Amino acid sequence: MIISRTPFRISFFGGGTDFPIWYTQNRSKIINVAINKYCYVNIRKLPPFFKYKYRLRYHKTEEVKSINKIKHPTVRESLKFLKYNDYFEMIHNADLPAQSGLGASSSFTVGLLNCLNAFNNKYISKKKLAMQAINIEQNKVKDFVGSQDQIAASFGGFNIIDFYGNNFKVNQLPLGYKNIKKLEESILLVFSGFSRSASKVEKNKIKKFSKNIEYLDEICKISNEAENKIYNSKNILSDFAELLNKHWYYKKKLSENVSNISIDRLIKLGLNNGAIGAKVLGAGDGGFILFLLEKKNISKLKKKFFNKLVLELEFDSTGSQLIYFSENE
Repeated sequence: MIISRTPFRISFFGGGTDFPIWYTQNRSKIINVAINKYCYVNIRKLPPFFKYKYRLRYHKTEEVKSINKIKHPTVRESLKFLKYNDYFEMIHNADLPAQSGLGASSSFTVGLLNCLNAFNNKYISKKKLAMQAINIEQNKVKDFVGSQDQIAASFGGFNIIDFYGNNFKVNQLPLGYKNIKKLEESILLVFSGFSRSASKVEKNKIKKFSKNIEYLDEICKISNEAENKIYNSKNILSDFAELLNKHWYYKKKLSENVSNISIDRLIKLGLNNGAIGAKVLGAGDGGFILFLLEKKNISKLKKKFFNKLVLELEFDSTGSQLIYFSENE
């Protein structure tokens, strides 16, 4: 039996420019951080005493005789990709729901591949694990997803990710760095109350790609400025909040599906009650809203969202880990 624990993530800047259609032709910079909310994947070799060969338990249960009959696309394509054909059971659990803007689907893919590689007695680097997950999601499952979530899930930590051509470089900053510590204590996540399919929202953005080039250029400029602020700002909260609001402005330009009346109202409520920066995480159209505010104002803002799920959190430094490994189960 093998169990992996893989973090979710917050994306600050660069979302939308981490798609191959953009970064294979243009430079792209992403700033994100893994958080202490996790996806758990438990796999084992299923004893050969059942009528089925593969059993999966996530929000559904599958019991099938062949890989091709598996309905969960990530599991099916991951097993095929790594040429695993033995009896197999998988159980998936998570701290937070899927489709909430925290990169849950990619965390699952990374966690599953981490387990399967170990099952095959293969050690792979964090970069190769991320690249495998990107390949599975984009090329095998053919989801409309970017390439930053898989990297955050694999590497953990606070990341500045530069994409160029078909490659990427990860610059990890120490979580103890003063400006990063300030950001960590200044975040409140508020669940909008509804989930959405990230792939559907992103598909709409891709369709409008040629019309969005100007906005994607602006998002890249914001990311570059944010990187500079991390190192040089004397008031990182104020500077990041200003850039976050600019990023949200251009993110909404990418598709009419990114925001809606309910989200706009929640963001306005937050900004009127202590928050100085805000944006929807992930593709948009639902999920969690990220608010930046002084630590002293967090309790006040939480009261304004008494009827919503609110989260204070810490940053994760480890990335996807195997937390249990036994060859005898």
